[in-house]
Amino acid sequence: MKRQHDIIAKGNTLVKSVLLFYFFVLLSLTAGAQEKRHSLFQHVDSMLTLKYRKGDIDTAYITRPQTKWTLVGRLNVSGAKIETEGVESDRHFNSEMTADYKSTISFGVSYLGLSVNMALNPAKLMGKYHDYEININSYGKRYGFDFIYQDARNFSGWTEWEDMERLELSEGIMKMKTLNLNAYYAFNSRHFSYPAGFSYSYIQRRSAGSFLLAASGQGQRGTINGTEETKFKMTNIGIGAGYAYNWVPSQNWLLHISALPTFIVYSKTSLSFGESRVPLHYHFPEVIITGRGAIVRQSGRTFYGMSMVFNFTNVGNEKSLAVHNIKWSARAFFGVRF
Repeated sequence: MKRQHDIIAKGNTLVKSVLLFYFFVLLSLTAGAQEKRHSLFQHVDSMLTLKYRKGDIDTAYITRPQTKWTLVGRLNVSGAKIETEGVESDRHFNSEMTADYKSTISFGVSYLGLSVNMALNPAKLMGKYHDYEININSYGKRYGFDFIYQDARNFSGWTEWEDMERLELSEGIMKMKTLNLNAYYAFNSRHFSYPAGFSYSYIQRRSAGSFLLAASGQGQRGTINGTEETKFKMTNIGIGAGYAYNWVPSQNWLLHISALPTFIVYSKTSLSFGESRVPLHYHFPEVIITGRGAIVRQSGRTFYGMSMVFNFTNVGNEKSLAVHNIKWSARAFFGVRF
C-alpha cells in the first residue's frame, strides 16, 4: 500500500509539474503577444506621428497642435433653395422652392489627423424629417473638397405665370436629388492653412492668404407634381480660381474668408411642363461660386467657433430659362485637444 501511495504521490507531482510548465509557457506566450502588440502600436504611432509632424510649412505662420487626440462636438444646420425664371410660349414665369432646414448634432474624434465622426438628426429620429443627405468634407494643407448629396422631398414654395395668380406649392409636391462637389488647390500652403478654420488639424499663428485653383460640379434631377407635371434636369461642371485669407487679429483668434468662383465649361439643363420642354441655352457668364467663412477661438487646449460653406449656381438667362441654385451649411463647434 505504501508503494502504491508513493506512486500516486509521484504521479500527482508529475501532473502538477506538467500543468505548471504549461502555465508558464502560456504566460510567456501571452506576455510575448502583448509585447509584440505594444511594439506594433508604438511602431504605428511613431510612423503616424512622423507623418503628422512632417511637412513643408513655415512654423512661424502655421503649426500642428502639440497633442495627438482631438474631440469635437458640432451643431450643424443646412438649407437649400432653387429659383427659376424664364419665358415659355411668350409667357413669363418664375418660381421659388425652399427646403426645410436640416439640423444635426455630431461628434468626432481625431488621432494624429485620422478622424471618425458620428452625426444624429433629432427631427429624423422623431419622424419629422424624411430627407436624406450625405456630407463628406476633407480639408488638407494643399488639397481639399466638399461632397454633398441630398435627396429632398420637403421643398415648398410658389410658382407664378404671367397674367395668372401665384400658385402656392405645398411641402411634398417637389422631389429633388442634388449632388454638389467642389475642390481646391492652395498655392501658399507653407504659410496659409485651410484646415485651421475647418478641421482644426493646424493652427494659424500669423495672418496669411493664398491664391487657389478650383473645380466644381453639380447635378440635379427633380419633379414637381402640380396642375401639370414639371421635370427639371441640370448638369454643370466649372473650373476657375479664387482667393482665401486667414486673418489672425490677435493671439488665439482666427477669421477665415474665401471665395472660389468657377466658370461653367459644360452645362446641360432643361425644364419641361407636361409635353412642353424649355431647353436652357448657354449664356455667359454662368458660374458656380463656393464661399467659406470661419471664426475660431483658441483657449489653452480648448477651441470653439463657427463656420459656414455657401454654394451658388447661376445658369441660363431670363429670356428663356435661368436657374439660381443655393445650398448652404453652417456649424457651431467646441473641441478639446489632449
